[in-house]
Amino acid sequence: MVAPTTSKKARTGVPGLDDILSGGLSEGRVFLLEGNPGTGKTTIALRFLLEGAAAGEKGLYVTLSETEDELREGALSHGLIIDENIDVYELVPPESLLDADQQQSLLYSSDLELGETTKAIFETFERLQPKRVVLDSLSEIRLLAQGSLRYRRQILALKHYFAKRNATVLLLDDLTSDVLDKTVHSVVHGVIKLEELAPNYGSERRRLRIVKYRGQAFRGGYHDFIIQTGGVVAFPRLVALEHRKQFTRDRLSSGIGEFDDLLGGGLERGSSCLVLGPAGTGKTTFGLQFVVSAIRRGEKAAIFVFDEELGLLFDRTRAIGIDLEKMRDEGNLHIEQVDAAELSPGEFAHRVRERVDSANLRTVIIDSLNGYQASMPEENALVLHMHELLQYLNRQGTTTILTVAQHGLVGDMKAPVDVTYLADTVVLLRYFEARGKVRRAVSVIKKRTGNHEDTIREFRITKNGLSLGQPLDEFQGVLRGVPTFVGKAEPLLALGVGDENS
Repeated sequence: MVAPTTSKKARTGVPGLDDILSGGLSEGRVFLLEGNPGTGKTTIALRFLLEGAAAGEKGLYVTLSETEDELREGALSHGLIIDENIDVYELVPPESLLDADQQQSLLYSSDLELGETTKAIFETFERLQPKRVVLDSLSEIRLLAQGSLRYRRQILALKHYFAKRNATVLLLDDLTSDVLDKTVHSVVHGVIKLEELAPNYGSERRRLRIVKYRGQAFRGGYHDFIIQTGGVVAFPRLVALEHRKQFTRDRLSSGIGEFDDLLGGGLERGSSCLVLGPAGTGKTTFGLQFVVSAIRRGEKAAIFVFDEELGLLFDRTRAIGIDLEKMRDEGNLHIEQVDAAELSPGEFAHRVRERVDSANLRTVIIDSLNGYQASMPEENALVLHMHELLQYLNRQGTTTILTVAQHGLVGDMKAPVDVTYLADTVVLLRYFEARGKVRRAVSVIKKRTGNHEDTIREFRITKNGLSLGQPLDEFQGVLRGVPTFVGKAEPLLALGVGDENS
């Protein structure tokens, strides 16, 4: 019986993986799932069989290295129950092979063992007639074969046998016997590679890649994934070009007239704004103005906080008239504490996308990119991740505010990563000293979507919120932190009792 040529897919049941595979695994084909021990191969294989069982397909798990009790116990730790639609066949060497008196003297024992192993697998398949098969693991067969040629012939024999019976097969390889052996890659229909990375600090990071998939387009590159209670969850790499929503690109007010004037009327919907400045200048406060304004318009917003504890943020913003906790409790604001040491960039992008899609969020704050960078081993990768995330949010009509803390307080300052070219609008905050007082100034140095003021304005954060003064057109050197007064008037804001640094 020859397997029919069909594009029908066997879904893996792993969230995100079927999207990466463009629907799942081609039915009636043999696939390789490889990765070092601990990368999640068994968990994915179990989900693959359970997904088939839910669709009425019988499954067979052939284990050569793990006992049935160990397999079932591992499944239960994820809340997975191997039911009657899945048979576990534990293939272990016969007792006689462990007895020194019974060892072969004229024939190599591996010849006998490999033949017996293959025969046992085929007999079990004929008896159960499963639709999905998992073989765990190829390392044992490779060791029994004791040679690349014999190993390849054995894999080809398994492939042709299962292909004639239209079974979808997942071969697991833990890469413990020969990491460089690519024999199976050329034989199987597709290859999924799992990797585990250990950063200098924080939990391990896992990622997967589709190395090969014959006759099928798939989502290329690396995709982050996690192992959690319930199984593996994969986060397909975000491709902004695949997502676009129709929306009106209107102009959004911050609720503060002087700030809107500085921005040339406000921020355009579906654009991104980067707020740069040293620590403590008020970057988060500027971003929150657009959150408050959006909620007043009846829209929903989200804040992803990397650097500040939420309780402290609630208390601090409440003191300036912004009650984030109330907004959250009323369902208008999603606010989330993000631990950069525990979260991969792919998972973070997935969380943002999930929130935007499910709640139709129109304003998003990421505070800050310094914390986001801590989750990235390479700066170039951070820029690429941010590019796709910002492009996606822009195409959804979501206005995004990013904050970046620059190194230093006055004088020459540098950001840990240059993303100014990614943002549509860049707002620069500065400290400056005047008459023995530390003051703050704000300017807009870039806006792609229209004109903006090229002036510098002083601002203050008081118990009544954010207030901006008139342009400091009689000062020079404000952005350097040490201005020179060249005018005759008194342009600075008067200090008030409620001022933050009065």
